[in-house]
Amino acid sequence: MNALIVEDEAHTASLLQEIIEQDDDFIVIEKLESIAEAVQYLSKYQKNLDILFFDIQLADGKSFEIFKHVDVTVPIVFCTAYDEYTLQAIKNNGIDYVLKPFKEEEIHGALQKYKKLVSSLQAKNAAPVLMQTQDDKKFQKSFLTQHREKSVIKKVEEIAAFTVEYENVYLYTFGGDKYPIFKKLEYVESVCDPSRFFRVNRQVLVNREAIQSFEPYFNRKIILQLRVQLPEQTVVSRLKVSPFKEWLEG
Repeated sequence: MNALIVEDEAHTASLLQEIIEQDDDFIVIEKLESIAEAVQYLSKYQKNLDILFFDIQLADGKSFEIFKHVDVTVPIVFCTAYDEYTLQAIKNNGIDYVLKPFKEEEIHGALQKYKKLVSSLQAKNAAPVLMQTQDDKKFQKSFLTQHREKSVIKKVEEIAAFTVEYENVYLYTFGGDKYPIFKKLEYVESVCDPSRFFRVNRQVLVNREAIQSFEPYFNRKIILQLRVQLPEQTVVSRLKVSPFKEWLEG
């Protein structure tokens, strides 16, 4: 699940990211420092986010200003040094209110609260959500990339895997070629058909047709043997092993 942090203290933002990502179900895809940045980002990418972490007092004002410019529909955890904004936070999608300096268990508690909320909503709306996924979702058919001075189009069926390498995203073709794409892996995952591609860990999104076999790995993980050579071994994270096996059989 994708998290966004809006926090103007770099050290606090990094610490918060580290704590959030201790839970393998979550990844922080962006850290922003101001209201202006948050408004611009949420206007474009809110649909790719699952949970937000907002400081209240930012350098350019209070984060509640964001709601005047963007219709925020994603649940928010407010992390702040001030205790007088609880009611305002609740009125603005707040599912938890954590006072600084926060403790790890408080952040993990907020994440667990979010998971329970999502599970409850999914249980009540399972049929409509499934119908929308099957009938309405449109998936990307190709990706634009670059080779030297030329722009190149790669069809989805040519792509064996997408990887993150030093914060850059690349696609690997079944022919063994590597191309950069100028998108975040979270975006790529959101526009790829989930029956064809699976996010096995934070760095790799793999095509079903690229998988030859797999074997046990330490700490209840599994390691994949692929039809293409990636820079590192492709390991399925522990919490994704069961969903991955179900996906393979689906």
